[in-house]
Amino acid sequence: MAEYRFSIHVDAPRQRVFALWTDLDRMSEWVGGVTRVTDVTGPVEQAGTRYTVWFGPMRSRTEVLEVEPPERIRTRFGNWVLRGESLATFDDEGGGTRLVQVLKTQGLISSISARLFATGSSRGSFRGELEAFGAIAEREALTGGPATPPARRTR
Repeated sequence: MAEYRFSIHVDAPRQRVFALWTDLDRMSEWVGGVTRVTDVTGPVEQAGTRYTVWFGPMRSRTEVLEVEPPERIRTRFGNWVLRGESLATFDDEGGGTRLVQVLKTQGLISSISARLFATGSSRGSFRGELEAFGAIAEREALTGGPATPPARRTR
């Protein structure tokens, strides 16, 4: 099992950052390749909720394992390319939020794939996605954009 840890400071309140992070309808704005999210069984703020993230024709089933809004969310995700767990924590820091994401992969192919996604800071890398997320959250905090995810129907 490989583990990757990424951390950024987001100049926005923790509640706002957590709300954006858990807004499944907006995930494609910062996670490279995401085309849609389907089959949502409940609120993301509830352990046991499941959903499917689509990367074109490839899907990744995800389950919320643990969630404590607005402090942390842990999920299990997986397909043949990338499988494992993700933990995101949100802490108050200097008038903003310290967001830490820890990814733990399972299996040989996942370890190789994760190593590729973990290097560099391009848009498709883990760090690039985290930085894109932070930029969106900061922009919305400045402009008063969406602070809470819209109600989502389960599908």
